[in-house]
Order: sequence, then C-alpha cells, then structure tokens
Amino acid sequence: MQALLNTIAQMPLHTDAQRIFHGRGGLHPGCEQWALDAYPPVFLLTSFAPATDEQLATISAALQARWAQIAPGSEPLNWVFQHRGGTLGTEGRSDTRLMAGSVPESHVVAEQGARYRVHVLRGQNHGLFLDMAEGRRWVRDHVAAHRDDRYSFKVLNLFAYTCAFSVVALQAGAKSVVNMDMSHGAIAIGQHNHQLNGITTGTSFLAHDIFSSWGKLNRNGPYSLVIVDPPSYQKGSFVAIKDYARLMRRLPDLLAPGGHVLLCLNAPELGMAFLQDQMQASAPELRFIERVANPGAFADVDDQRALKVLVYRLPE
Repeated sequence: MQALLNTIAQMPLHTDAQRIFHGRGGLHPGCEQWALDAYPPVFLLTSFAPATDEQLATISAALQARWAQIAPGSEPLNWVFQHRGGTLGTEGRSDTRLMAGSVPESHVVAEQGARYRVHVLRGQNHGLFLDMAEGRRWVRDHVAAHRDDRYSFKVLNLFAYTCAFSVVALQAGAKSVVNMDMSHGAIAIGQHNHQLNGITTGTSFLAHDIFSSWGKLNRNGPYSLVIVDPPSYQKGSFVAIKDYARLMRRLPDLLAPGGHVLLCLNAPELGMAFLQDQMQASAPELRFIERVANPGAFADVDDQRALKVLVYRLPE
C-alpha cells in the first residue's frame, strides 16, 4: 500500500476529473487492489479486494494530511470508498460508503473544457469513464481537423452511455451526432450533459437496441465518424467475443468515403489482435490507422491488457 500513500503525499490539487493512482496496472506490486480517482470536489477510493479498517484509516489520514497542504482553508476533504466484488462479466456486489465530507447533490465535473454529471455514491459506473480521456481528446482533435469535409461531419455514437463523445464532437464542430444506447437512464444523463455544455442543437438520442436499428442508422448516414464503445460483457446486450463481428460487418455501409471508426474495447483477456483479426475477417476494406494511447495514469505492465482504442478508415 506504500505506493498509494506515496502518490497521495505528492498529488497536486486536481481541477479536472482524472485517475490519480492505478494499482490495477501492475506497476506497483502489492497495490493491485487499489485505485484512486479525483471527481472534484470528491476523491473516490476503490478496492478490488476486501480492505481492513486499519488500511482505510491509514489512507484517510494520508488524504487528510495532503488535503490540508494543497487546499488550506478551503472546504473539508470529501472522499468516498467503494469495495467491488464479482467476476468477469458481472458487476458483483459493491459496498459504497461516504468516508468524510459530502458529495454534491448535483455532482458536475470538468474534463478538457467539458462538463459532465457524475454519481459516485451509486453503482460501479460513475457517469464518466476516466480511462477514455484520450479517446475523447482524439475525437475532439479529429473533428476539429475534418469538420469541413465535403460530406459535412456527421457522427454516430454507438453504446453512447452518457454521451461524452457527443459533447466533445459537437464542441469541436461536428454538424450532428446520433447517440444510441439501450439504457434510457444513461441517455437521460447524456441529454443533461449536453445542456450543461450549452449544446441545444445538432444531436439526437435514441434509447434503442443497436442490433434492431440498422435501418434507422443507415437512413441517418453516412457518417464521417462512427464510435463503437461497447461493454465487453453485458449479458443480454453485448458479448464482445460473439457480437463485435456483427457490428464490424455493418461499418462499411455506415461510413462516408474516407470516414473513420473509433473501436474501443476494455477487456483484459482480449488484446489488440482480437479486434484486428475480427476486423480483417468482417470488414477487410477498412484500414488500420493507429492505436490511441491511454492516459498516462492508466499505465499497465501489459498494454494488451489495458483499454484498446483503435482507429480505422474507409478509403475514398
């Protein structure tokens, strides 16, 4: 646990939402169970194994000491602890506790100039996936560089969750974004995220099953950018090893000539080769361009185990 304590002792005052400590990456032996995130003004400590009262008291003291140094005279320290259980493909049970201070009733965080609603006291998905920060940066930069292409810049955001990709695409100048996700609750938060950023036009929100909606999606296309960010395993919705190929086969018909795809997969057991082999078999006309680097805070001893964000292009 010492590496976590050392990181806390040196951390700056964070204004953007971001990961502070990533024990899961395996770079800090003995700390694999711990993750620490900043969702200002709240810290979220997550343990993927049971934590003792003594461990939590030690971490609490370290947070309190550092907070007194970096934010003297400001509001009290706010922090939340979550223990996660479960196995691959399940959320399992989680125990979430407010350890000190409070959490804003309407908790809004910033990232790269955009604002998002989050909820750190319920569930295991908090409204903004911090490991996807560089994917959102890539979308922002890509749209800004290509928004004047001759097809106008239309984006399709599949498995949109709370629509963070849509926010940054529209901020960067996209003409329109279609957001699709099965979860009505996530889509509602996505609509709120657009309002938080003053975005009132250019987007649509569809709480539909993607695999039953190809006709609607094709009619709204073609798209200059298609973003695919599914869960790796969600029973009854999407299982990567059998469903990703079904998506890939549809991509050439959805894309405008010269259009790009951002393929995302967060499954430690599936490396880049899984996506590349599936794409070669399912949509060989798409060309691999690059892998988007993950945020430095999410460094992993094995980059094949970490989040995969791959860019493909349909030739003109």
